[in-house]
Amino acid sequence: MKVKTILVSQPAPKTETSPYFDLAEKQKVKVDFRSFIHVEGIPAKEVRTQKIDLSNFSAIILTSRNAVDHFFRIAEEMRFTVPDAMKYFCQSEAVAYYLQKYVVYRKRKIYVGTRTFPELTKLIKKHKDEKFLLPCSDKLKPLIPDELDKLGVNWTRAELYRTVVSDLSDLEDVFYDVLVFFSPSGIDSLFKNFPEFKQNNTRIAVFGNSTIKAVESRGLRVDISAPTPETPSMTMALDKYIKDVNKK
Repeated sequence: MKVKTILVSQPAPKTETSPYFDLAEKQKVKVDFRSFIHVEGIPAKEVRTQKIDLSNFSAIILTSRNAVDHFFRIAEEMRFTVPDAMKYFCQSEAVAYYLQKYVVYRKRKIYVGTRTFPELTKLIKKHKDEKFLLPCSDKLKPLIPDELDKLGVNWTRAELYRTVVSDLSDLEDVFYDVLVFFSPSGIDSLFKNFPEFKQNNTRIAVFGNSTIKAVESRGLRVDISAPTPETPSMTMALDKYIKDVNKK
C-alpha cells in the first residue's frame, strides 16, 4: 500500500530546514507532528522530599535541554544562587549551547562530550573529586547510573521532571499510513490513549532498539527502522521505504 500520510510523534520542527519538510516535498506526502509525551516539572516541595541540598554539589551533569531547564527552575524555586565556580558536564554540544540561556558561557567551567554518555564519562573521570548532581526525569536510562557507578564518583540523582502521556483523544478518528516513534514512552502513550489500537495496514517506523522491543512486546509489527548502516536517520529510512512502496 502506498504511503500518503505520516504522523511523527514529536513536536513540529521550529525551523524551516527540517529534513521532514524536504521528505514531504520530495515524496509528495503529508507529514504531521504531534507530541505523544511531554515533560512536566516536579514542584520544589516534592523535590525537597528527595533530601537534596543544591549547595552540596560542585558539578552538574546535564544530559538534555530538559535537564538544563529544570535544574535552573528548581534552583530559582529553592532560592539557590548557582555559584560561578559550578562545573557543568554537558553530554553534547547542543546541550552546552543551550546552557547559554542561563549562564555566561565564557565565564563558566563547561566540559562538553561528543554525543553519548559513555564519551562524557571520560571527562567526568578527570574530575573524580567533584560532587556531581544529575538532574533527570523519572525515566532514566540504566546506562547512566551504571556508568557513573563504574567510575566510582560521588554522584546524586535528582528527579526534577517527569515524562507524562499527552491527551490524543482528538486523533481517535484520524488515520495515518505511517506512525513514527522514537521511544518506548511513545508506544505507552499510544496504548494509554487507544487501548484497543489495531495496527492493520498502518506502518510503524521506529528509532532505536529499545523502541523496537517496545513495539514488538505489544504484538505490533515494525515496518521501518533506523538507524541502520544504510539509513542512519529516520527521514532517510522513511524516504527509502516510501520510494519502494509508492513506485509499485
